[in-house]
Amino acid sequence: MDNTAFETRRQNLKRLLTERDLPALIVSHAANRYYLSGFELHDGQCNETSGWLCITKDGPDYLFTDPRFEDAAKRHWDEANICIYSAKRLETIATFLRGKGYKTVAFEPEAMSLFDYEGLKSHLELVSAKELVEELRVIKDADEIARLKRSMDLNHRLMAYIETQLEPGRSEKDIAWEIEKFFRENGAQELAFSTIVGVGPNAALPHCVPSDEPLRDNELVLIDTGCRFDNYNSDQTRTFWVGDTPSDRFREVLEMVQGAQQAAIDILRPGLTCYDGWKASWDYLEKRGVADYFTHGLGHGVGLETHEAPRLSRHAKGELKPGMIVTVEPGLYWSDWGGIRWEHEVLITEDGCEVL
Repeated sequence: MDNTAFETRRQNLKRLLTERDLPALIVSHAANRYYLSGFELHDGQCNETSGWLCITKDGPDYLFTDPRFEDAAKRHWDEANICIYSAKRLETIATFLRGKGYKTVAFEPEAMSLFDYEGLKSHLELVSAKELVEELRVIKDADEIARLKRSMDLNHRLMAYIETQLEPGRSEKDIAWEIEKFFRENGAQELAFSTIVGVGPNAALPHCVPSDEPLRDNELVLIDTGCRFDNYNSDQTRTFWVGDTPSDRFREVLEMVQGAQQAAIDILRPGLTCYDGWKASWDYLEKRGVADYFTHGLGHGVGLETHEAPRLSRHAKGELKPGMIVTVEPGLYWSDWGGIRWEHEVLITEDGCEVL
């Protein structure tokens, strides 16, 4: 991606900082760090960091990292504004910022550990600034939309392929591995999330972990998977029938799930509340007498993360805007039989929506 895009995003964040009268923001969330700089999309694990940014309201911006990432940082950032820390990470960052005149800084409460917060607050005055970068990320630009479409195209190819591999006797784990191999062999960087494969009653577990459970003739299997392609994620669920003749119950439940999905897609447009998107599916299923078996939200945003804003649910706030990309994935689940979920990714356009 052109560095100009990252600079534009930082300028947009500076505008938000000015509007909220915040002198600077420490960016500790990995996806936000990448969105603003192109530097390191991932942290190693929850108790490690590849580095932080500090975006200022009206001055230079800074990148903090350790010696392992110094050369990588120089590929993305002005070397004069890189601070390399070692053992005393928090003290080094705080001392650096105070030396630049920043005694008060905002931080991301969703992405800063209590350990880091307490380590910084003895040196700096910290102000909570919730979801500032996410406010920008929720609207995808043209380049992001193109990347997400390419990621979804690969997911569609995967689903067409994996349907041919659903043979009785193969285990949930076998199918999950077949999916990962296909993605990797066709250009994906990695899985977007751990693949879900659930046979029969296991499909009633919305986040079923694949096991040695075998596929059986004349039974359903639910597959929820996605890949990271060009750094952006896909997310898609399909529920298949193993065998030539789906049962009447399978056909009926699938028809209800897809009907609920279409009821939402038919009304998704700019200005619609996120709650109303969910309610369209709920009302459809309530009329069929099965809404109580729809046990989760309707969907979520997708981008650098598989689950990001906005949310479509009973408790959702806000409204849809052009450039948002959301999943629409109603499901119905019975613990003694299984479950069916069907998922599309949908782009909100200027006057409606587009299924990707």
